Amino acid sequence: MTKLTSIEAEFATTERAEAYDAWLRSEIEASLADPRPSIPHDHVMAELCAIIAAKKSSQA
Repeated sequence: MTKLTSIEAEFATTERAEAYDAWLRSEIEASLADPRPSIPHDHVMAELCAIIAAKKSSQA
């Protein structure tokens, strides 16, 4: 059996690590090819903070 790198060691086998790598690369390629405009990080974080705050206040 091939010695796994620290990243691959998270997976049971080298084959699973390679399958994950292929999947991740296809997801990244699809994201980069997406023609929709990007959403600024600050905007996304503001929306998430509002969602979290609303959830916390509804549980109080």
